[in-house]
Amino acid sequence: MNKLKTEKQKQIIAALIEGNSIRATCRMTGADLKTVLKLLVSVGTACKEYQDRVLRDLTCKRIQCDEIWSFVYAKEKNVPEDKQGEFGFGDVWTFTAICADSKLVPSWHIGRRDLPNATVFMKDLASKVKEQSSAYHRRSQDVS
Repeated sequence: MNKLKTEKQKQIIAALIEGNSIRATCRMTGADLKTVLKLLVSVGTACKEYQDRVLRDLTCKRIQCDEIWSFVYAKEKNVPEDKQGEFGFGDVWTFTAICADSKLVPSWHIGRRDLPNATVFMKDLASKVKEQSSAYHRRSQDVS
């Protein structure tokens, strides 16, 4: 198996960070599509592991949560019958949390827009934020 040199990896990652599409990155760097995709998965996995390990006991005071709709393969209404109901085909939602003050994104989750996925997202966020004083909890419960 060929190993991608570090300089080429940097070049590919830099192109993607700058907002280039995967295909444009392939053209610019001369790398194969599968190579770029494999590197992207590897870097994404490393970043998620780092974030899960390091982002703990955060003291964010104001966190804004939202979800972003997208689709994979085809829009939900155009998914072929044999793929309907299978995750990764049709509607996909990215749940995001952002600290309103620092702009840090401590948690995100990709899944369907349903209660089980929203619960996974909120539990992950809760595990990263330092517990606030009881006065804070009382105030937030009064708002609900």
